[in-house]
Amino acid sequence: MPSQGSYRDALLRVIDEVVAPGATGVDVLGEFPRAQVDALGAAGILGLTVPSAYGGGGAGLREAAGVARELGSVCASTAMVVTMHYSAVAALVAGGDKDTLAAVAGGTHLSTLAFSETGSRGHFWVPLSTAVLEDDGVTVRLDASKSWSTSAGHANSYVWSSRPLRADGPMTLWYVPAGVSGLSVAGPFDGLGLRGNSSAPLKADGVRIPLAGMIGEDGAGLDLALAAVLPYFLICSAAMSAGLMRRLAEETAAHLKRTQYVHLGQSLAQQAQPRAQLARLRVEADQAWALVNSALEAVEAGSEDAQLLVLEVKAAAGEAAAEAADLALRAGGGSAFRKESPVERLFRDSRAARVMSPTTEHLYDFIGRALLGLPLLGDV
Repeated sequence: MPSQGSYRDALLRVIDEVVAPGATGVDVLGEFPRAQVDALGAAGILGLTVPSAYGGGGAGLREAAGVARELGSVCASTAMVVTMHYSAVAALVAGGDKDTLAAVAGGTHLSTLAFSETGSRGHFWVPLSTAVLEDDGVTVRLDASKSWSTSAGHANSYVWSSRPLRADGPMTLWYVPAGVSGLSVAGPFDGLGLRGNSSAPLKADGVRIPLAGMIGEDGAGLDLALAAVLPYFLICSAAMSAGLMRRLAEETAAHLKRTQYVHLGQSLAQQAQPRAQLARLRVEADQAWALVNSALEAVEAGSEDAQLLVLEVKAAAGEAAAEAADLALRAGGGSAFRKESPVERLFRDSRAARVMSPTTEHLYDFIGRALLGLPLLGDV
């Protein structure tokens, strides 16, 4: 396990040797980035946010965001898999799952979230799936139709939401191991972007798990998700978008330098309009990362505006990434439009943040509620 000071070197080595060379294949074939995930596990990156008491890196949200940014600049599918893994690990840490955390720290265990459902769609905070205590008093039956579960069929475990067993409250969380009887991937994933992240539906048909697999208290799953899981998901998603934007600026700069107006004897880099487009790209990339840093600083300091900034950051960075990809496509012209261009892949990947729950529209509503002193969720 690398130290917090050396994890970046290990990450960059894996990116150079495994993630970047395989990024095009992951996208073209729509294949789950198995080799990339295994290499990140072996390098200690999957266990980076596991407390040192369990053998992990003992790092936190800032380091996780740094990983998501670097991965987002080369393979957004891998970045999304790792983002969802860190989000699930945050729940496991809050729940004190020692055995699973030790496996994550060892680099052999990939986890993910299974929140969104077919019936309630993007309203992940309203699970329709059921959890019923069996007659033996120690076994729980889960039935559900989950949708958009990243790493579906490839993760070793799922942090699963359901209606409570008996308690008041909208949600209870569970640890569901992969391979348990009754759990199946209910369909393939073939998306516009993030094509390798295997964000497929899951079906639970009489899945039986131990009552001890409950994460936190019965009925308190939403509070745990909002306090522990959502900051990781929102900030790492925003960091991924910021990394994607940085790559767009780099690819655009390279295009301007190498492309010539032969009849003028000048490169595109010598033209004012392309330079201005490049400048806008870099400004937007830096602004997105600055907002991520502001949110991280607020969370670390326990500032009053921490919740607001955490809610803002995915919406802002996701929308900025989509706009930056439009700009990069225009700046690159036909060269950027072709399938062999990284810009074309980044353009498609940039669209995902808008529709991943909580979507941009959900987040805008949450932000408005927070500004007005209203509860984030409810009919008001």
